[in-house]
Amino acid sequence: GQLPQILSALDGANPLAANWIRAAVDTIAERDLKEQGILPKAELESFVMDETHAPRARRLAFEWLARVDESAPDRIIPNLLHDPSVEFRRDAVARLLDEANSLLEEGQTEAALAVFQKALTGARDLDQVKAIVTELSNHEIEVDVPKHFGFITEWKIIGPFDNTDEKGFDLVNPPEEKIDLSAKHEGKSGPVDWVSHTTEDDYGVVDFITAIVKENAVTAYAMAEFYSPEEQPVELRWGCINANKVWLNGELLASHEVYQAGMEVDQYFAEGTLKPGRNVILVKVCHNNMSESWAQDWKFQLRVCDPVGTAIHSEPPSK
Repeated sequence: GQLPQILSALDGANPLAANWIRAAVDTIAERDLKEQGILPKAELESFVMDETHAPRARRLAFEWLARVDESAPDRIIPNLLHDPSVEFRRDAVARLLDEANSLLEEGQTEAALAVFQKALTGARDLDQVKAIVTELSNHEIEVDVPKHFGFITEWKIIGPFDNTDEKGFDLVNPPEEKIDLSAKHEGKSGPVDWVSHTTEDDYGVVDFITAIVKENAVTAYAMAEFYSPEEQPVELRWGCINANKVWLNGELLASHEVYQAGMEVDQYFAEGTLKPGRNVILVKVCHNNMSESWAQDWKFQLRVCDPVGTAIHSEPPSK
């Protein structure tokens, strides 16, 4: 009967404490099942449905509830499509995808597409979103993928600056000191200035080779303005195959001096706070001097979202 109280101790617990608490929950639940064959099902279900508790605590409660109540997953999961727990959302989306695919097999195309669209509203994992987008596109329903994820597609770019011998990563170039979109600066091979760039890639990939120049041992910067109606916490998530740094309103959030490590959505992330009105996101990307064909990419992608991965969009003031 004390399981919900112990589970609530996971709220805000650090990883070490969480491991101990989980071990306690598992030990108590195993003992009670062995000795009495029951667990407090109603209390556990109430705990699962209480979104104020930590996702890992709710998940653990759900796993134990499902062991003593086989009907619990069918009763609970369909209601968690927009849950703050990423795991519960994924489960809910997976069920809808199964339902939609079954409807397609039965020839109920219109009903299936409606279920796919419903699933998309809760989907945050890349594989599930891709599966949904593919099915909808196959039936001529287009999805604004960048908007769904919150990828920034409009940038101001400047470069190339020098990165000979990979010294450019720590070198402070003018954009790091002050962003003046009308200014010209001395680049690696002459004056450089800011240019506008819009990426058409579904996943927000900005390719500096396409945008400015193909060259090795160089550094470039990308700047985006982001308008928020209020102060709010956000996550910046990005992928980059090159060494990179990211600032929000002049504050360095993260730096990764890694070259040719691959690139994927949400490869890196950092927490930040948007201020009301105009915010500035600055990205620095350094390309080294490797000559191999597989080492020629110079690109990144970045999105703005909440901890669940739900897109947060810029809201520029109306003109």
